[in-house]
Amino acid sequence: MNTQKKIQHSLNDLIQIARDGHSFYTEAAGKVKDAELASLFTRIAGVKQDIVARLSATVAATGGTPAEHGTMVGSMQQFYGKVRAALGDTTYGYVAELEESEDRLLKAFNETISDDDTPAAARAEAQALLPSVRECHNVMRDRKQVLKRAS
Repeated sequence: MNTQKKIQHSLNDLIQIARDGHSFYTEAAGKVKDAELASLFTRIAGVKQDIVARLSATVAATGGTPAEHGTMVGSMQQFYGKVRAALGDTTYGYVAELEESEDRLLKAFNETISDDDTPAAARAEAQALLPSVRECHNVMRDRKQVLKRAS
């Protein structure tokens, strides 16, 4: 596989997972009753959209086609989050599943960066976005812990 194809493959995986997050956060923002939490979800959905846009531009610059959809795992996680929220505490249900989504994205970024087969251009783009990914992850992890202690 040539370097351009490797870049496209590496970054398209990240694009798909970030798309999952964007979709899930957007939906959750419309479902929770807490205005502050809805605002947080909307803000993080925007971060996911920025990640998708930046990675898509890099894939396109290499002559590739950016991923246009999320993943099956992301769809299942979103479905489980809806069910969990419907059957229990809506706020905690969404926060817990969104935190899992953040774990998945952070893991994918770390794997892309640490993989010796990841081309330098793809690694550099992933490293540039990693602080935003970590911040979103940490916000949701902390939010989940606060809600868990409060229950």
